[in-house]
Amino acid sequence: MNCANTDLLQELRKGIVTTSAAGTEQIAGAFAALVPENQVLALHGDLGAGKTTFIRGLARTWNIVEPVTSPTFNLYTLYQGSRQLVHLDAYRLASGADLDALMIDDFLAPPWCLAVEWPDRIADCLPEDTWHLYLNIDADTAHRIRLGA
Repeated sequence: MNCANTDLLQELRKGIVTTSAAGTEQIAGAFAALVPENQVLALHGDLGAGKTTFIRGLARTWNIVEPVTSPTFNLYTLYQGSRQLVHLDAYRLASGADLDALMIDDFLAPPWCLAVEWPDRIADCLPEDTWHLYLNIDADTAHRIRLGA
């Protein structure tokens, strides 16, 4: 890992403020290069905090050309690019049993990334090595992105 990568991770651990969707996507794009293969990302944040926007930035970096939208009604969306991206919205899942019923493990093809919005709903099912991102609205136009444990 080079210094720029280390610097980005350190900055994300402190929290990075963005003031636009394009800024959030840019941070996500740089972050995408640091995400290990076959990794779960848990994106925590209120409605409108930028979770789907962040995932859109990951997708662009991984050469996914389809529009990335919130999968609220269909629960998850599968995208294929240089890395398979599964975008899961766990808001309507009541438990890990609901997650198991989706059979996501059955179609993950390496290298993959499972990006989970509303991960608290299925916290007991997330692997120990899950990377947690916290997205918060600091002001009307400012959003904070923080990498945590």
